[in-house]
Amino acid sequence: MIALSLAEIASAVDGRLVAADPTAQVTGSVEFDSRKVTSGGLFVAFDGEKVDGHDYAAAAVQAGAVAVLGTREVPGVPMVVVADALTAMARLARAVVDRLPQLTVIGLTGSSGKTTTKDLIAQLTARLGETVAPPGSFNNELGHPYTALQAGPSTRYLVLEKGARGIGHVRYLCEVAPPRISVVLNVGVSHIGEFGSQENIALAKGELVEALPADGLAVLNADDPLVDAMAGRTAARVVRYGEAAHADVRAVDVTLDERGRPAYTLVTPEGSATVRLALTGRHQVWNTLAAAAVARELGMPLVEIAVALGELGLVSTRRMDVFERTDGVTVIDDSYNANPASMSVALRALAGVGAGRRTFAVLGYMAELGEFEAQGHTEVGRLAAELGVDRLLVVGEAAVPIHHGATSVGDWGGESVLLTDQAAAVQVLRSELRPGDVVLVKGSRYRTWEVADALRADAVVTGPADPAAGGGAA
Repeated sequence: MIALSLAEIASAVDGRLVAADPTAQVTGSVEFDSRKVTSGGLFVAFDGEKVDGHDYAAAAVQAGAVAVLGTREVPGVPMVVVADALTAMARLARAVVDRLPQLTVIGLTGSSGKTTTKDLIAQLTARLGETVAPPGSFNNELGHPYTALQAGPSTRYLVLEKGARGIGHVRYLCEVAPPRISVVLNVGVSHIGEFGSQENIALAKGELVEALPADGLAVLNADDPLVDAMAGRTAARVVRYGEAAHADVRAVDVTLDERGRPAYTLVTPEGSATVRLALTGRHQVWNTLAAAAVARELGMPLVEIAVALGELGLVSTRRMDVFERTDGVTVIDDSYNANPASMSVALRALAGVGAGRRTFAVLGYMAELGEFEAQGHTEVGRLAAELGVDRLLVVGEAAVPIHHGATSVGDWGGESVLLTDQAAAVQVLRSELRPGDVVLVKGSRYRTWEVADALRADAVVTGPADPAAGGGAA
């Protein structure tokens, strides 16, 4: 963070100083975990249901914090007292961003692929200047200000992933750190149970382009009609990417190698170049095109973009992380989360990697689909069968419609097994896997990753399936 006095911080967050020197400077990081506090930092104390940050205020100061930002006074501790700590953290982040005129804020959203594409963009911008991006999917009301507060005088790019569970959420996040470049990936049915319709999801995602200034840039997926239509919701310049003929940054002649890694010709107004990705999955074409569009806007030459795209690798964990065990079994760990769209791309990646080999899919429940829950799970099961998955392991009672969808495909030559929990799935895999098999593990956050972790532990992992292989999120 940039250096600020406690008086400046109190003014920015509409707080009052208690037992604090107004001239004292905060020169370190802003932390809400007292264990991470360093000398010169600021500790934010939240009122939690189980843990109250104010109980750790004194320890944070002893660890080097200049003061504590909280909602009530703590005896003997220099405080910035506010009505709401989360709101104050957002205000402080906005104050910091406003004091960094050299900073380009890049925001992105979509129903799937956000974390991967955020990581890809950040890897490209890091070649152009100092870049700050959140770890994993830190994309909410806490993650946004926390990440923005890491920007300093030498930071050139702030790359922020924006999640939403309702109308107005993206707009709020844009107020914390106003974007100059906005990227919208797709509009699917993730969280449709909370939004009510795909049209409402599109309305929420489009808030990202509405937040742009007139001299900003909207990067839109030309292959998604709901995203393409967002061009009418912004005064900013629009660049489209995709495989559609009207895309400004386009992929043609897409192919997949034996490991499911795409290659394509990148076509831009400046010319074309060959791209060979180290990432697994056909969907990575769209993710890398979005990143290429941003890099092009920031001045990276076409040839350099093509080379850089081929060198992009895995950053966030459990997102299309392909590894090969010493016994010859290939595992695709995409267990971080799941929705119908990401399930689809993961299953297609399994089909690509597993061509000519025996394939297993360990699939769990997809959360927050509301009235679309049964339909969404059934369609995933049907797709698994249509793609020719040999063994489908459906984990948990809530995921049973996946089994029903798969078994409804009459000409499917594979088999679906209903399992009570992750341990049962691990037991089946241990008894049935043999060299050459390919396993996909995917589900919402219901401990599905325990299956992937067991597969890692059962045999020494040699690393990615190929020295050049990387990974990414669905």
